[in-house]
Amino acid sequence: MNEYFERKVASIAFNTDSQPATVGVMAPGEYEFGTSEFETMTVVNGALTVLLPEQQDWKTFTTSQVFTIEANKQFKVKTTVDTAYLCIYGK
Repeated sequence: MNEYFERKVASIAFNTDSQPATVGVMAPGEYEFGTSEFETMTVVNGALTVLLPEQQDWKTFTTSQVFTIEANKQFKVKTTVDTAYLCIYGK
């Protein structure tokens, strides 16, 4: 298990049938992440408000909604509730 931001974000890595993935939780707060490869993120429960790379406006994703981030990009995330997510790496 990996923990970030003073243990406010935690994730566990695993392999799907075809790609590596992580499942994790975020406590309320604001965070900035970087990608090393293409990522597909699904909100499992809760809500994430995201500022995607090269965008001006924040967008909120709720339970079951999906967003993607290209490789080698930075993005910001805010949440006001405990939120669970699934991140799948690669296309």
